[in-house]
Amino acid sequence: MAAPDENAPDGARQMVDYGHEMISSLRVEGTPVFDGSGDKLGTVHSLMIGKTDGQVRYAVVLFGRTFGFHSHVYPIPWQLLRYSVDLGGYVVDLTRKQLEEAPSLRLDDTDRPIGREQEEAMTSYWKVMPWWGL
Repeated sequence: MAAPDENAPDGARQMVDYGHEMISSLRVEGTPVFDGSGDKLGTVHSLMIGKTDGQVRYAVVLFGRTFGFHSHVYPIPWQLLRYSVDLGGYVVDLTRKQLEEAPSLRLDDTDRPIGREQEEAMTSYWKVMPWWGL
């Protein structure tokens, strides 16, 4: 059963699907990511999941660039994304400029663990609590 999400950004009707508690990462990968105005920013490349706690920490997003060898992707904290039924993708309340200035990873490094220093830079930039706490 789906119900409206009261915290949805303006202009995007978002639903929380209480009938399904989980989704396959295969269904998330390739999903479009939009800004709060509904403009497409990119797509979800992959998810970064905590190895011991199983929590999704980041959506690794490809943004409107040429995607070749040594391309960069942008890990965005999972809690900053909301699913929009109307757009059929995730919405982030961020500007393209904020995303372009965000810490990034080389696309060919996304299968490796993120180091503590990199994660501290990302959590500081996005102003979110690191998974390990204070």
